[in-house]
Amino acid sequence: MKKQTYTDVFTRSILILALIMTTGYLSACSGQGMGASQAAMSPAQAQSEESVKEKTMAEAKMMESCMEMKKQKQKMMEDIKASDAELTSQLAKMNSAHKKEKVAAMASVITSMVEQRIAMDARKAKMEEEMMQHMMQHMKMGKDSMAQCPMMKGMK
Repeated sequence: MKKQTYTDVFTRSILILALIMTTGYLSACSGQGMGASQAAMSPAQAQSEESVKEKTMAEAKMMESCMEMKKQKQKMMEDIKASDAELTSQLAKMNSAHKKEKVAAMASVITSMVEQRIAMDARKAKMEEEMMQHMMQHMKMGKDSMAQCPMMKGMK
């Protein structure tokens, strides 16, 4: 069984939505409203169709959530690199400072490191909570849902 890529899932979702919208448009053009088309169906068929629509919409929302989570992670990694570059610059200044200025430069480096550590710990805790909620949503949607998540694909 081959793995579906995000593009495949996205393309299929768009095609399903286009089909649903086209069907609704054609029903409206032929004089049938949604009520008339659902009345022609058995209650089980109508409920099944609604279930498919809800599942498709839930999957689309989930993929949107997955991509947002991935963007947050990428942003955090970029921020870490920027912080590291700032510390590297401060270290270079500290190492090249004269004896009188060295203690102040050391204090500046230590202060920056502590501030960055505190901020990063808070940010990581918040993201871990969001990730747990995100994973729980995938679990509710079924075992295949988590395998499709871009966040999980990066963990292999």
